[in-house]
Amino acid sequence: MALTWRAAALVLLGLFPVAQWPSMTTVRWWVLGCLLVFLADLLLAPKPSSLSLDRSADTQVRLGEPASTTLRVGNPGRRRVRGRMRDAWVPSAGARGDPHTVDIPGGERRRFTTDLLPTRRGDRRTDAVTLRLTGPLGIAARQQSFRVPGSVRVLPPFHSRKHLPSRLAQLRQIDGRSAVRTRGQGTEFDSLRDYVEGDDVRSIDWRATARRQHVVVRTWQPERDRRVILVLDTSRTSAARIEDQPRLDAAMDSALLLAALASRAGDRIDLIAGDRQIRGRVTPNTDRTALLHQLVTVMAPIEPVLVEADWTMLAGRVTALTRRRALVVLLTALEPAAVEEGLLPVLPALTAHHRVVLASVADPELGRMREDLSDLEHVYDAAAAERTISLRRRTGDALERMGVHVLEADPEALPPMLADHYLALKAQGLL
Repeated sequence: MALTWRAAALVLLGLFPVAQWPSMTTVRWWVLGCLLVFLADLLLAPKPSSLSLDRSADTQVRLGEPASTTLRVGNPGRRRVRGRMRDAWVPSAGARGDPHTVDIPGGERRRFTTDLLPTRRGDRRTDAVTLRLTGPLGIAARQQSFRVPGSVRVLPPFHSRKHLPSRLAQLRQIDGRSAVRTRGQGTEFDSLRDYVEGDDVRSIDWRATARRQHVVVRTWQPERDRRVILVLDTSRTSAARIEDQPRLDAAMDSALLLAALASRAGDRIDLIAGDRQIRGRVTPNTDRTALLHQLVTVMAPIEPVLVEADWTMLAGRVTALTRRRALVVLLTALEPAAVEEGLLPVLPALTAHHRVVLASVADPELGRMREDLSDLEHVYDAAAAERTISLRRRTGDALERMGVHVLEADPEALPPMLADHYLALKAQGLL
């Protein structure tokens, strides 16, 4: 049961008869009359359960982009129903607008659209649909809430997409349009050309030189169909917020840019996301155009888990994928304790068979804290930041000595840095 503003207005009208006949008897009769009107209007109000409800909604939307959901409300009875309806979602779905005004003649249906602007990645679900239907006088109303299932999958925003055109231009220079001039591991023969100053003497083709009677060198191009394995750490270190977003989201952005670039280069992309168990996987398939869609769909519902990563399990999954040499990119935090206790023991097995890169999202706040010496409190903060940075640098040096290339940058700079490192490996014939 609910009362509208008209109920308060009806009670206030009682001031006039009370002023004319001031007595408790007048007050009692007026209150009794109001109660009878309230009860009659409530009994005549339609039951919300008599209406039919079903929903349609956008199934997927990129974070930061608007979406909408539509409720279809049917009135199978003969009486006209009036009232209000609220379509509630979880707060992070960003449902906007006032409650809908319901006015449906008998035997008809109406559509009510709610605009959404999600503020978080993942599956954003409905809460409840609340119907409040008023009686003929509009004084009392019946109210009831219903579960009308619905959800919108909010995909990662892929902010680093803006860096893709420039990196693809560099890739075209490396792959086919200008052959690699140095012979490196994992390259294929492309063609012969005359020697020019600066060419690697190891690329000289002595048989062709003898035939042509001038020095000829071989040119090489990177192999296609190489394996790039992305390992996305979803453990507790990925839950830290950096510039108002979880570290995991920034790592996803780096993974998407590298995957888009590597797939255009003809390489095969694997994704393993996990901590103590696998939270998501993407395996290569023949349809490379659908790769990004698969990646964002798998990444969308993944959330950080407050446990330590089981690097032995994750490394075992990488080893099981392929025996050929591959580029393994570990998207994890360069946290000294987590790396030294969990990751370092398994690295020798990975570096023995694969080229390993660790990409870590750095917190720019540490740099700002280190530079702020305005007062005594900030001096202590600067000392703590300096110690943290020193420990991370020491951990990075230890990883480099084990054959792991370490990349660390803020959320905006890490995706292009990782893409540039991949292109450098391609250009040098190391992938």
